[in-house]
Amino acid sequence: MNTAIVWFRRDLRLEDNPALAAALRQQAAIVAVYIHAPDEEAPWQPGAASCWWLHHSLQALRLALRERGVELQLRCGDSAEQLAALVRQCGADAVYFNRLYEPAIAARDRRVARELKALGCALHGFNASLFADPWEVETGQGTPYRVFTPYWRNLRARLKPRPGSAAPRRIAAVALDGNAALDDLKLLPAIRWDTGLHEAWLPGEAGAHEALADFCDAAVRDYAAKRDYPAQAATSRLSPYLHFGEISPQQIFWRLEELAQQRGQAFREMAEPFVRELGWREFSHHLMHHFPQTPKKNLNPQFDKFPWRDTDRAQLQAWQQGRSGIPIVDAGMRELWHTGWMHNRVRMVVASFLCKNLRQHWRHGARWFWDTLVDADLANNTQGWQWTAGTGADAAPYFRIFNPVSQGERFDADGSYVRRWVPELARQPFKSIHAPWKQPALLSQSGYPAPLVDLAESREAALAAYQQMKA
Repeated sequence: MNTAIVWFRRDLRLEDNPALAAALRQQAAIVAVYIHAPDEEAPWQPGAASCWWLHHSLQALRLALRERGVELQLRCGDSAEQLAALVRQCGADAVYFNRLYEPAIAARDRRVARELKALGCALHGFNASLFADPWEVETGQGTPYRVFTPYWRNLRARLKPRPGSAAPRRIAAVALDGNAALDDLKLLPAIRWDTGLHEAWLPGEAGAHEALADFCDAAVRDYAAKRDYPAQAATSRLSPYLHFGEISPQQIFWRLEELAQQRGQAFREMAEPFVRELGWREFSHHLMHHFPQTPKKNLNPQFDKFPWRDTDRAQLQAWQQGRSGIPIVDAGMRELWHTGWMHNRVRMVVASFLCKNLRQHWRHGARWFWDTLVDADLANNTQGWQWTAGTGADAAPYFRIFNPVSQGERFDADGSYVRRWVPELARQPFKSIHAPWKQPALLSQSGYPAPLVDLAESREAALAAYQQMKA
């Protein structure tokens, strides 16, 4: 029997895992390995919240593999060196893996392929995390898309629901020495700030399918109507599971199609807005592949001249801590700190406030989200921040500035979301909980800070700065 190495990365599942399925089709004995090499992802090593999730996801995968007769090998250090050592140790003639698309990781994988080839070992890569590889969808002129709608029209026409491969019941394995303990990866925080994450999430493949089932049962029918209301459980919360590959978009699409066949065309139409959101995730990876400079640089170079106010570190810190004096902004930032997640509508509001009312560079927000989000994904994070800042592809125009008061009044009309995450305001009878500064006496009693900036004045200053850049 041949021996094959299955190199797990952010594909931490057994169902619909193309690399694992391909290795098993070769009737190979398997060595399953995860290599912890954060320096190879520089300058975007996983943030603290991502590391927390990774620890628990690896723990779940290790148990699932162990039930099938395989011990997940954990290694630390240079990926090419670790794989080469495993090849020599077990005599593998092939390494199977699922592709990742971040620029630094793609470059690393090319180096790994060269070094394994020199050993006479093949490297077989598969798409496990997207509907289509980023280079497969292009305009009629053979160029990358920069606008979502025509991109999605092209991709949507290609989508065909298909069932993924089942999780194997038993796997022939090769026993090896030298396995590291999960704690050796030092993914968990030394100071335990992660209680809220434990309360909010169940990392792992089983947690992903539980979240999908909950969404399909309770929320998908009302997704289009309620997804913008942060106090309601109307979104899927599947983003971290997708990022770590505990579920694939194809699995989600297939499940929605199964339910549509049972429940009828009306259900399919209700699910379509959510499928479109999966398309935004694809578009982000499309952009990052074709414009790999964007995690650091404006896609629109005109904004290289924009007069940001990066020197005001106190304002940035207040925004990070949920002490901006703008209730819906602070609710979002506190939800993020406690749970590692933030509702998407609120993400846009807090990002607009940082980039436009405070005129802080979008990179500061992207970095903070990178460290605090359990679903921190380089493509999605970059595209989201450049979209809100007005500097990216298909971006919101810079002069589109979210008014956090009207956003709160529209999408959190009774103040439930703000009252949950900003409890010092919940105890006071504000006429408008979204603008407490209009009642100075109550604001003073609450202990909640006054706004960092006047919203109207800062909006005008941002528009003036935009005109200055264009001059």
